[in-house]
Amino acid sequence: MKARIVIIFVGIVTLWSMLILRAGYLQFLPNDRLNSLQNRQFQTKVTLQARRGAIVDRNGRDMAMSAAAYSLYADPKILENRKAVAKKLAKILGQSSESIYGKIKDKNRRFVWIQRMMDQTQANEIKAWDIRGLSFVEEWRRVYPNETLMAQTLGFLGIEGQGLEGLELGYEKVLAGNPKKVMVKRDARGRPLINNGTMFTENPEGHELRLTVDSELQYRLETELANAVSTFEADHAVGVILDAKTSAILALSSAPTFDVNKAQKTAAEFRRNKIVTDAFEPGSTMKTFVIAAALRENLVQPNTKFYCEKGSFRVGDRIIREAEAKEKFEDLTVSQILAFSSNVGTTKIAFKMGQDRLRQGLLDFGFGQRLGVDLPGEARGSVLALPWRQHLLSNISFGHGITSTPLQMANAYAAIANGGVLNTPYIVQSVRDAETGVLEETKVKPIRRVLSSEQAAQMRAMLVGVTTDGSASNARVDGFMVAGKTGTAQKVNPNGRGYVRGAYISSFGGFIPANDPKFVIYIAVDSPKKAYYGSTVAAPLFARMASYAVRKEGIAPLAIAEQSTISKARKLAAIDIKQPPKLPPKEILTSTELDQVTQVEANENVPNLLNMTTREVLRRVSGQDLRVKFVGQGLVSDVYPAIGSILPENKEITVILK
Repeated sequence: MKARIVIIFVGIVTLWSMLILRAGYLQFLPNDRLNSLQNRQFQTKVTLQARRGAIVDRNGRDMAMSAAAYSLYADPKILENRKAVAKKLAKILGQSSESIYGKIKDKNRRFVWIQRMMDQTQANEIKAWDIRGLSFVEEWRRVYPNETLMAQTLGFLGIEGQGLEGLELGYEKVLAGNPKKVMVKRDARGRPLINNGTMFTENPEGHELRLTVDSELQYRLETELANAVSTFEADHAVGVILDAKTSAILALSSAPTFDVNKAQKTAAEFRRNKIVTDAFEPGSTMKTFVIAAALRENLVQPNTKFYCEKGSFRVGDRIIREAEAKEKFEDLTVSQILAFSSNVGTTKIAFKMGQDRLRQGLLDFGFGQRLGVDLPGEARGSVLALPWRQHLLSNISFGHGITSTPLQMANAYAAIANGGVLNTPYIVQSVRDAETGVLEETKVKPIRRVLSSEQAAQMRAMLVGVTTDGSASNARVDGFMVAGKTGTAQKVNPNGRGYVRGAYISSFGGFIPANDPKFVIYIAVDSPKKAYYGSTVAAPLFARMASYAVRKEGIAPLAIAEQSTISKARKLAAIDIKQPPKLPPKEILTSTELDQVTQVEANENVPNLLNMTTREVLRRVSGQDLRVKFVGQGLVSDVYPAIGSILPENKEITVILK
C-alpha cells in the first residue's frame, strides 16, 4: 500500500515537472509557429481608407477638403434599454425613434450603423451619455468650403466616398490615395479593440491637386453669368477663360449652378459641366476659323475683295441672306467680311476653299475631336463627313451644321492669340504627394501648329477690326485693344429636326490685350428672351470680364489716344471699314507691325488710371519715373494732367479719387 502511494506521488510530481518545463519552454523560448498562431488569435489586419486629398486653386485656396466626421454604430447584444436609447437618439439625429429601434432591437446582432458622417457637436453630446453599446468610428467627410464655386468642375462623392463627377471622378485614384493595412488588437470574441470610443484616426492621405483656376476670377465669372441669365431671362449661360499662351484653364462655369455640398439633392441638369460636355452650333464665331483656314491656304489676304451680292445669294434651291435685311453689302474685303459678319462673304470664301480644305482646316483647329482636357465627359462636337452639298458648305461657313463645345471654341481662339499653336487645355497645375511632398507639374502640351506666326498676327489684327468698327463694339475695354467675334446662332431643336422657333445662342469669343494676349474668354448665353444678338447679350459680358481680368493682373492700359491707336491698326491690318485701302493683294501684315500698333512710351504720357483703386494705381506706375499725388478716397475718377497728354517736367500727376 505504502509503495503504491509512493509510486502515485512520484508520478504526479513527474507530470507536474514536465508541465512546468513545457510551460517554461513555451514561455521563454521562441517558436515561430506559436507566435503566428497568437497573432492570428489576438490581432487582425484592418484596411484603412486614405483621407482624400485636397483640391486647391492656383494660389493655394481650398476648393475641396476633408474634415473629420463621426459615424455612430451600436452593439445591440450589450445595449440596454433599447427603446429609451432609440427615443433619445431620435431627438439629436432627426430620425424617427421607430427607425432607430428597428436597427437595434435584434439582440443577436453585434454591429449596426446608426448614422454615418455626423458632426463633432452631435458626436460629443452622444459620447457624454456614456451608454455601453454605442460607439463611434472616425471617418472623413468631403467639404466644399465655397459651396457653389466651380461646382460642376469639382464634382462630388457618392455615399461610399467615391468620386462620381468632375475632378473628383477624373482624379479618383490620385485623390483617394492608397489604402493602408494596419494590425489592430482584438478581444477574445475577435472584435477590433477601440480606444476612447474612436478608431482609425491616423489615416494615410491622398494626393493634393493644385488647379490652374484663379478662384477670384472664377467667382467674378460665375457672378456675371448668373446676372446674364437673370437679366435676359435665359435658360443658362456658360463661360470659360484660358491662359492665351498655354491654354491653362483660369475659370469655367455654367449658370445656374448649385451647392456642391448638397449635390445629391440637385437635378442632373445643373450638375453637368456644360463647358466640356455640351456641343452646340456656334454661329458666326466660327467665321474666324473659316477665314483663318483660307488664309493658311494662301487663297485670300486681309484685303482680298469679294462681291457680297447686296445681301442675297442663291445657293442651289436656297437663298443665303445677311443677318439683317438692311445689310446690302457689295464689295467687301476679307477683313470687312469678318468685321461686318457677312454670311454671303464667308460663304464665298468657303466656296473658294472647297469642302476638303475647309473641313481639314476646321479639324486642325480642334473641332470635331476631343482635345484631351483633364476633365471627364468631354464631347467631340461634330464636323460632318464628306461629301457636303453646296448649301451645307455655306451653312458651315457661318457656324450652322457644325457643333462645338465652349472649350473647343475658346481653345481655337487661343491658337490665334498665341501665334498659331493649338495646345491641349488643362486644369490641374500640379499633383503633390501627401507623404513625400514630391510635386508633379503639368507641362504645356502642343497639339499642332495651325497658323504661321505671320498668319496669326493677321488674324489678330482683323479681329481687332471687329471690335473697333464691326459688329462687336460692345466688347471694347477702355485702355486696351480687344480682339474677338460675336455669334448669334439659331438653337437646334433637342427633341427633333430643325431649330427651336425664336430661340438663339448668343456668344462672343476673343482675347485681351490684342497686341500681347493674356486672356482668352468665350461666353455663350442660351435662349435669352429679352435680346438675342451676340453683340447685345454676350459682348458686354465679355467686356466686363476682360476688364476685370486685365486690371486684376495689373496689366497696364494703353497710355495713348484710342483714335490714334485704332487708325494705326486699320492702316497696318488693312481693315479701314469706311474707306477700304488700295493695297496690293499680296501685302501681308507682319507680327512686328502688329506689335507696333500698341507700342507706348509710358514714361512720356499720362497713363489711363480711371476706375482703379489706390493699390492698382501704385502697381501700375511701379518702376516708372513718376510721382503720384492722391486726392480723396475710392476709385480714380479723374487724372491731371489729362490722360494721354505729355507728362510735366517734374513727372508728377494728381489722381482724383471718388
